[in-house]
Amino acid sequence: MADNPHFSKDQFTLSEVILGLRAWLLFFLSQWKVLMIAGFIGVGGGAVISVLKKPVFHAETSFVLEEGGGSSLGQMSGLASLVGVNLGSLGSTSGLFQGDNIMELYRSDRMISETLLSPFSEEKLLIDRFVAFEKLDEKWASKVDFSALDFSVPRYAFSVTQDSVVLEISKLIRERQLAVAKPDRKLSIIKVSISSKDEAFAKVFNETLVNKVNSFYFETKTKKTGENLSILQTQADSVRAILDESLGAYASAQDRVPNANPLLSSGTVESRKRQIDVQATAGVYQEIVKNLEIAKVNHRNNSPLIQIIDSPRFPLKRTEIRLIKGMVFGGLIAGLITIFGLYFRRLYQKHVQES
Repeated sequence: MADNPHFSKDQFTLSEVILGLRAWLLFFLSQWKVLMIAGFIGVGGGAVISVLKKPVFHAETSFVLEEGGGSSLGQMSGLASLVGVNLGSLGSTSGLFQGDNIMELYRSDRMISETLLSPFSEEKLLIDRFVAFEKLDEKWASKVDFSALDFSVPRYAFSVTQDSVVLEISKLIRERQLAVAKPDRKLSIIKVSISSKDEAFAKVFNETLVNKVNSFYFETKTKKTGENLSILQTQADSVRAILDESLGAYASAQDRVPNANPLLSSGTVESRKRQIDVQATAGVYQEIVKNLEIAKVNHRNNSPLIQIIDSPRFPLKRTEIRLIKGMVFGGLIAGLITIFGLYFRRLYQKHVQES
């Protein structure tokens, strides 16, 4: 037992740890001039950044999205089947857009591009405003001559350069400025946010994007049921016109033989034919009208409810680096970097000396 020491050579005692910390503290205190200079440089750098960095404005819109109810259509289909009506062709289109798909629409190139090509004011488009405050005409001067580009012409008349610029700007906005999310996954509330250095651009772009995407979503969601409704309405109008014509022909046939001899059936053949036409057409018209009314209810039930909760208003929420905050963080970051630099330099020197 006497041959085994209580501590191995690789272990440290508490006194050794305290002595090591004291040595490092004395070393850093001896470098106070270097640390002070680094702190002043960091404070100055933080002050410069806080002054030069422009504030970022945030335009946010939140809305409730409630999908068209499919349960009511299912109950209606069960009731309609009892009277021989098939609602299979009138089914809802909820499979086209469900849940988070509208959020992907906000990130699509088509929606962002259409928004960029929308008016910002009477004389300028949103894309022109974006190019101006982002100074893309200077940053991309070697690749694109913006003075020769007119984005007010129809989209089909765009050149390859114009299309490329629109897509590239759309990509910049989608990756750096656009945020689409659900604050709570259990709720049907969606928040759309645009962050930009230009306050007016952020507000107008956000409002235009929300209007375009929600309108496109509503139209596409109800497109199939709307087409079915239009077809049934056309059929109902056509059959009604045929029914009116058949009624007129039946009345004319009866007028031609007002007092038919009951012993001569040939005189009533024409009126009976017209009567059968009226009955057959009336039966078809009745079924079409029944399906038409069901299609109207289905179209209303399939229409999504989009209700705006909050919309952007001036002044917009802004984030910026305050002068004092920038100076404090600049000094702290510079001091930490200097401390780590001194620490690793001394370790390197000790390692070289020992070797």
